[in-house]
Amino acid sequence: MIFIRQTSAAVVLVTLTLSFHCAGMAVVIAWARPRFAPEVLRLGAMRSAILVMRLMTAFIGLHVLEILLWAGFYRWLCFTSWESAFYFSAASYATVGYGDVVPPWTWRTLGPVESIIGVLMCGLSASFLFAVVSRLVDREAWASDTAITVAGDTTPGTKVRGGEAARRGTSTVSIS
Repeated sequence: MIFIRQTSAAVVLVTLTLSFHCAGMAVVIAWARPRFAPEVLRLGAMRSAILVMRLMTAFIGLHVLEILLWAGFYRWLCFTSWESAFYFSAASYATVGYGDVVPPWTWRTLGPVESIIGVLMCGLSASFLFAVVSRLVDREAWASDTAITVAGDTTPGTKVRGGEAARRGTSTVSIS
């Protein structure tokens, strides 16, 4: 009976964590997509750095919310204080696992489950940030290797005009 209860709690918490993370990633993607519009050739070093900082801040906030989800469960059934619940949850999520605060014997298997899901969610966030940085570097390299745009301006944030130049194929709009 204890195993079924632990497994049920783990399934619910993992499902909620995955749902939060996927929803958060969808929001971040929707927010970041206009920054990668085809007509924006390059953002420049400063704008790129600010974009990456904003994305990292969003992911840190998302991970804190996921830690709070698990901490809420621990506070409900395992610990008497929010501080202990959050501390144990953060240590487990980040796979630190000091061992100075431990849940009751009945719920001790949730720590490793949270560690596994924490590694996966951090890996997903890191891979997303890697993809964004790769895209930014590729755009900067592509824009610097490309001739002058239709408007004759390659400053950061330059938008390329479409119209006749795009139909002739002399526009530098297409960035994959």
